[in-house]
Amino acid sequence: MSRYTGPSWKISRRLGYSISETGKELKKRPYAPGQHGQRRSKTSGYGDQLHEKQKVRFTYGVSEKQFRKTFNEADKMKGKHGENFLRLLESRLDNVVYRLGLARTRAQARQLVNHGHFLVDGKKVDIPSYRLQPGQKLQLRETSKGLKVVQEALEGQYASVEFVSFDKDTNVGTFVRYPERNEILQEINEQLIVEFYNR
Repeated sequence: MSRYTGPSWKISRRLGYSISETGKELKKRPYAPGQHGQRRSKTSGYGDQLHEKQKVRFTYGVSEKQFRKTFNEADKMKGKHGENFLRLLESRLDNVVYRLGLARTRAQARQLVNHGHFLVDGKKVDIPSYRLQPGQKLQLRETSKGLKVVQEALEGQYASVEFVSFDKDTNVGTFVRYPERNEILQEINEQLIVEFYNR
């Protein structure tokens, strides 16, 4: 299945989780969409695992194929499988653009990357799934520095975190290090995702 492009608020309400990490989707109507959305229904162990997987997949806006591929790569790394998996997702170029505060949402960050507005270590990269290594630097291309959407995002500072840094004087961002587990998606139980794929 390809990447989802429908209404994100409906997905958040279905999962009972804010995939934008702002909580806005659930403030007004904190129940599932549809005619029977307010009915409570129990889910099985499999259902819980599937829900957890979908929460993470829709948060990062990746296809099922990309998601599974990244999960398999995390399995080959040292350390806890689930934590390594989340770190790999956080090191994606579109996510780092979002974390630096250069875009208001991950979807917006993905579009900016696709349109070739960013340089990584001085070279143009337009692949959202490009994975950054700690220490790599990111900056807007000279012709893209006046973009209104970027300026608005910087003024709002939507998703600033400690594992990235941004110098407003030089407009250069740095992927400082891989995030610690307590810095990302604290409501997610990644062990359920591991169990889902290993069942």
